[in-house]
Amino acid sequence: MQVDKTTLADLSIFHQEEEQSVFHHLNHTQTNEGREYLRYLMAHPLNSVEDILDTQQTIRQLINVAKDWPLTVTNGTIMVIERFYESQVNEFSRHPNKVNSLFYKIFNAPDYSLVRYTVEHAIDFLKGLQQIVDILHEQTLSKQMVAWVSRMAMLLNKPMIQEMMYEDKKTLTPEQILTYGGFIRHHYKSQSFELVEIYAKFDAYMSIAWACKKHGYSFPGIKESAEPYIKVNGLHHMLLEQPVSYDIELTIENNFLFLTGANMAGKSTFIKAVGVSVYLAHLGMGVPATDMQLSYFDGLLSNIQVVDNIIKGESFFFNEVQRIKNTIEKISDGKNWLILIDELFKGTNQQDAVKCSVTVIEGLRKMKNALFVLSTHLYEIGDELRKYKNIQFHYFETSVEDDQLIFSYQLKEGISNDRLGYLILRKEGVVDLLEKL
Repeated sequence: MQVDKTTLADLSIFHQEEEQSVFHHLNHTQTNEGREYLRYLMAHPLNSVEDILDTQQTIRQLINVAKDWPLTVTNGTIMVIERFYESQVNEFSRHPNKVNSLFYKIFNAPDYSLVRYTVEHAIDFLKGLQQIVDILHEQTLSKQMVAWVSRMAMLLNKPMIQEMMYEDKKTLTPEQILTYGGFIRHHYKSQSFELVEIYAKFDAYMSIAWACKKHGYSFPGIKESAEPYIKVNGLHHMLLEQPVSYDIELTIENNFLFLTGANMAGKSTFIKAVGVSVYLAHLGMGVPATDMQLSYFDGLLSNIQVVDNIIKGESFFFNEVQRIKNTIEKISDGKNWLILIDELFKGTNQQDAVKCSVTVIEGLRKMKNALFVLSTHLYEIGDELRKYKNIQFHYFETSVEDDQLIFSYQLKEGISNDRLGYLILRKEGVVDLLEKL
């Protein structure tokens, strides 16, 4: 699925303040390598239904074995192994025995301590990987897990490695420590780094599995389809502590969702919830919904947080226009797209905004290969668009009780005409401050 940096930013897949990102919400990795591989995964949605379903199977299987997952593989363990290959240590005999090992321990005490420390951590690492192989060996694995487990088992099936895994690290003799340390350093370097790389993949996917299990995400049904569609029940935004859920359906017969509502009523949150769930579905992940069925989308584009560019001398409105232009050019390829637009044409006066918005909506709604979710503060254009059968109208209701704003965050059919800007201005005391000037 195609996605650009603007869309990733709009949906907060990644964020400068990491705690506000979807990545942070899903990150339960235990190692630096796992964390970076998770970041890679989340930046690269999958390009086929086959890959998506295989990834879903991987995550389901990891959920099933999560309780048995080894705890001996830690970030510290991997760091010790990696730094061992970078460290300068005095050479010791390639054929250790009791005598030369004892001499090395006495006369090269700091280096001996480093070798011993590394061997102890290597034993923990290898035992943990063997445990992963054992718990997954009897299962019907996804294609990618078959490749990882098979390769891991092959790399572990070395006589010296098998011997190490059956040792009690607390009772190792100096001769054993130097024997194992020499093997790791001189004969197992590339294999060690490959095992770390494979474990990083397990760590990243187990992180996703933990998140799906912890938050109760469901795996969507996704299929190849000539016509795009989304049907979702109980959808919510994963970053909210107390979210309100939505039910929506978009098909080619009703491919345009026209969304209205007052400021802070929930329009942007809804649009982002739709975008995030579709994006996660194309990563092979579970989604924050009770049930979701969708077609495979070739691309996802958003127009949510457009900004001006002072250096280039480009206004907010100009960049809005350019974003719409680029969107139209991209989605004219006949492939299936999901397009998200929040508050179209905020950067110009109302008369221009109305005319531009109607022109754009009337054009976009004719596209038979794309689904659209568009919010606007220009509720008055809704009546002009009601003649189009493929446009569905929804709004977020807001009420006022004793000068207090009440947001239900419930998605309802129809068009909102709420105008609450002045009430908010007065409620926050701005009007009083101005009157006192």
